[in-house]
Amino acid sequence: MLGQIYRLQLTSVMSLLHRISGVVLVVGALGLAWWLMAVAQGGESYARAAECLASPLGMIALFGFSLALVYHLLNGIRHLMWDMGHGMTIPEVYRSGYVVAGLTVLLTAAIWFFAMRGGA
Repeated sequence: MLGQIYRLQLTSVMSLLHRISGVVLVVGALGLAWWLMAVAQGGESYARAAECLASPLGMIALFGFSLALVYHLLNGIRHLMWDMGHGMTIPEVYRSGYVVAGLTVLLTAAIWFFAMRGGA
């Protein structure tokens, strides 16, 4: 029904993704606090947290958190540029949207590439 009335545009999709990534970051911050408490408690608590994060579901959560973090950062920079009056024409808005999407994929892939290499 939505497609018959309103066609999603890049700008509306990116706005929705920015909001979703903000929610993911809040949940991820709670996860980070949980991990930090486990580190502070040491021993068994940390081992349990590390095991949880190393599980397939934990890796998916970490990937989602890193993807949301990179996207939210880059799209936030894009919004700051708009606040300064740069990139406000429709072609520039679309170009910056594609740049943010592309850089999000590239930077997240680079983060995971280097993280999975283990610094070797």
